[in-house]
Amino acid sequence: MTRGLEHMWAGEPQEEHLWTARPPETELLWGEPVGLDQVAAAERGYESCGPAEQLLWERLSVFEGAFGREAVREVCASGALPAGEVQAVLDRLAPLALLPVDDLFDGEDGLPRYWMPHPMRAVGARRLTARGDRWAVLLHHRRWCVKVARRASDWWQRGRQIDARDLALRELPDLAAAMDPTTAPLSPSAEAETSVEIAVSLWFLWVACGRIAEGRTRLRHALSLHGGPPSARALWLAAFLELESGRPEDADPLLAQAWAAAVRDGDERCLALLAHLRGATALYQGRTRAAAAEFREALALMEEHPEFGPTRRACWVGLALSLCRSDPEGAQEALDQGDLDRESRRAWVGRDVFAEAWAYHVRAELGAWDGEPERAAEYARRALREHLRLGSAVGAACAAELLAQIRAIDGQHDAAAHLLGAVDLLRSSVFDSSYRPAEYCMVTRARGEEALRSLLGDPELKSAYEEGARRGLFALAGEI
Repeated sequence: MTRGLEHMWAGEPQEEHLWTARPPETELLWGEPVGLDQVAAAERGYESCGPAEQLLWERLSVFEGAFGREAVREVCASGALPAGEVQAVLDRLAPLALLPVDDLFDGEDGLPRYWMPHPMRAVGARRLTARGDRWAVLLHHRRWCVKVARRASDWWQRGRQIDARDLALRELPDLAAAMDPTTAPLSPSAEAETSVEIAVSLWFLWVACGRIAEGRTRLRHALSLHGGPPSARALWLAAFLELESGRPEDADPLLAQAWAAAVRDGDERCLALLAHLRGATALYQGRTRAAAAEFREALALMEEHPEFGPTRRACWVGLALSLCRSDPEGAQEALDQGDLDRESRRAWVGRDVFAEAWAYHVRAELGAWDGEPERAAEYARRALREHLRLGSAVGAACAAELLAQIRAIDGQHDAAAHLLGAVDLLRSSVFDSSYRPAEYCMVTRARGEEALRSLLGDPELKSAYEEGARRGLFALAGEI
């Protein structure tokens, strides 16, 4: 904490509190109780600032989370606070009203970032409203959130997938506020389109990085307040999130609506996304032949460098996953074609971590088919670790069950039981009781349990299952 903040928090001695042991009066600010003495100290700090610092203090109160210099300039610079003066004013204000935050991710420049404590933010928000500028600054904030979401989406497409996820998660407090149309300065319907655009730009965070329920809730809320017809991409994402939530029957009508919207809007790029999603839906339901046909159509429709949504690599891997249990040679050929496709595009785009995790899963299936359990187990471990790194509960559970099947068939029953216990813990903590895994995951689970069936009464095996549930997949991923 800086000297300026320490001085402000000190305030006047509270002798009554010391002698009576009564807690100071509090006010609930953004869901947290804050002492009124702290708010009073923040008021004194505000009064001690110059006009420019007071103006910036007020405008910074629209940020929900931490922020950097670029964000401050884009959101707060206007009128009496020109963009060229923002940095100098911020440097003077920071020791008085802000806390430094170390939330940079790998490869990011070392520019300082800040967070405004709740008492300071409350003072700024009240003054901003009294000045009559709140709605204008909130509009600037929402436009900045759109840019952040677009940047994260672009990074994902260009192979900076871990950076894209980290950026989206770091800015999520502000992005979440912008995804709620009811916080719009004009009316919910006027800003619902902005909210939908942000939610759609963050498709990868919901689908690939394990935040399915959150994405589904946010998108449905924004669409419910959207006045006009939804875009094809919004409907595509809504269908994808229903599928990933274990509701393929709810995804089908949304897919039909998305196709009609794509034709209506002339969004030919979305047709490839819809073909990929139809393939994923068929694969989820165990219709592998139909899934393979849809993934091939997606590859035929998809441009060389798609600017949004699943990549060509993801389509090749989806095709391989559809074939790996019925046509292993065809699955290997699909993976090889995907590798060639990726090599031809390497100068433009980096590695698709999400697709690569599923490619490891296919290679594990092929290794098991070839009777090479150690090779299969190594690829299953890689799939598990990559899914865990991204945060995909669906992918991690599927990879762990495949690894459990391999270990069970190979006679390593304790390891298999550990994994199955950890998977059940993960699924019960992420999904509700109505969730039904994909058909290919259920087949994998059944095979693993079949190999353990004769030992289910073994107390040591039960103990291993319970230990796996206690420890979880993150702990087990590096051991089994």
